[in-house]
Amino acid sequence: MAQGFVEDYLLYLLARASHQVSRRFHKRVNAAGLKVPEWRVLASLMDVDGRTVGDLARITLYQQPTLTKVLDRMARQGWIERRGDTQDGRRVRVHITAAGQKLTRGLVREARAHESEILQGYSARAAEDLKAALKTLIERSSD
Repeated sequence: MAQGFVEDYLLYLLARASHQVSRRFHKRVNAAGLKVPEWRVLASLMDVDGRTVGDLARITLYQQPTLTKVLDRMARQGWIERRGDTQDGRRVRVHITAAGQKLTRGLVREARAHESEILQGYSARAAEDLKAALKTLIERSSD
């Protein structure tokens, strides 16, 4: 069967791959009581606590005004807290709370297991090369 433009278009392939491989894990995130944006925030704070809202917007792939609403909801849930930056009083940093860590810890393990399933059949080198290629693509196309 002949492929049209879209089926061989890099941007379509990236989007479709992301959608397909994320779908099952996102169901698990929802079952844990989180929405995907909340999961992305909490996961990004697990290893690097105290990120700025701008950094979180970039990492979570959400516009800052949308993310601010998500952060408001998460703060009400007790999963994160905002604190002023000690170096720059104009900045606010977002910190994960003990409740947020407890909620996220198991999901991080599940995410790693899910990633292993996705990469099953690829050699360790091929998996590293795939990640490196994607990181390079991201870096080269950054605004």
